[in-house]
Amino acid sequence: MNAKKNSDPIPPDYSSVQWVAASLDSQHPADTADELENLSLAEQLEYIREMDVEDASESITEMERHERNLLMSRLSPSFAAAILEAMSPDDAADILEDLDDGVRARIFKKLEREDAEEISDLLQFDPDSAGGVMNTEILALDQSMNAQQAINLIRERVEETEIPYYAYIVDEYRHLKGVVSLRDLLLSPGRTLLKDLLGDQNLIYVPFDTDKEEVARLISRYNFLALPVVDHEQRLLGMVTVDDVIDIIQEEASEDMQSMVGAGRDETVDSPWTYSLRMRLPWLVMNVLNSAISAFVVHLFEGTIAQMALLAALMPIVANQAGNTGQQALAVMIRQLAMERFNRRKSWVAVLREAKIGTANGLIVGVLVFAGLFAWTRNAGLATVMALALGLDMLIGAVAGASIPLLLKEIGRDPAQASSIFLTTLTDSLGFFTFLGLAALVLF
Repeated sequence: MNAKKNSDPIPPDYSSVQWVAASLDSQHPADTADELENLSLAEQLEYIREMDVEDASESITEMERHERNLLMSRLSPSFAAAILEAMSPDDAADILEDLDDGVRARIFKKLEREDAEEISDLLQFDPDSAGGVMNTEILALDQSMNAQQAINLIRERVEETEIPYYAYIVDEYRHLKGVVSLRDLLLSPGRTLLKDLLGDQNLIYVPFDTDKEEVARLISRYNFLALPVVDHEQRLLGMVTVDDVIDIIQEEASEDMQSMVGAGRDETVDSPWTYSLRMRLPWLVMNVLNSAISAFVVHLFEGTIAQMALLAALMPIVANQAGNTGQQALAVMIRQLAMERFNRRKSWVAVLREAKIGTANGLIVGVLVFAGLFAWTRNAGLATVMALALGLDMLIGAVAGASIPLLLKEIGRDPAQASSIFLTTLTDSLGFFTFLGLAALVLF
């Protein structure tokens, strides 16, 4: 599609709605989706009804989830069904998955039987699995065909299926036997049997229940354009394409970033404020309770602080250094867990690595702070306490930042989920305890 925006004047025989709908048709669906999201719901409904169904379906697919759900819920069931039928089944299943049960049921009644069955089958899969993101509009070629027959069949079916990057070869029971690139297929002599093109392949595929992050990792690792999805008997079910993987990687990265600080995983600036409130409030309440622990630690040393008020001014430095050190380790560990398959031994070796980094940083920063604080206060005891506390707390921060995601992973939780909140609680409470405890022992 042409991504250039239509700036021509409104033709006299067009209403403004028809003209804008026509101009939206001429754009790339992603650009149209952006423009639709800037309109009121009433305007969205008007323009969508005037747009070509195929273009409308592509644009709605590109819209943000909450905007898309609200729009689809307000369309008539028959028109919503027509839009879903124009989509690829995996996109249609994703949209229906997010709709309320009543809206979904009304739309399902209006779908063509074949489309309804295909979408219904996809909805049975976990949305975070390979089955949940695969496209079932895939062309499987029987291994008994020759190359010319396969090419002819691809030409006949190309409009009905996902644009094929590879030819998936199956037997009579649809068991996946191999994969051939279209280039190799086109260069093969016409009478060559497909089974003879396979040779000794290291066939790479994923079962339908594989986590979608693992699917993305495999496609990225092997530089594939698509990856076949099979059942537990190795029957071909569909494929995950590279454009799906880009969406998965982007989605997971943003979800991890937001989840680290207790925001909703799928929250955007377009999300209803009540949804954001519901996602954030529990973690903020937990953060208050966690902060109370740090406050209690400080209260334990109230007498120590009263004897030297400067300690209160230095406390935030200790907490901030430990917290920043922990955040660095936390970010590296979460990235590692997102990019690679979980390896328990390698992961805990990574914790040891972060401990070494924390120790080295703590020693260097501790020496610098000792020199600066001693030059300022001429109090060697206070400078020593501050240097020791910083060194120890930065070590604690590094180990905690690397360990928290692993501990969450071990108990079956998302490694990123509110990890920043847990880390801050740990570094603040232990930081204050270490600094004030050393001060009480050394200075008084």
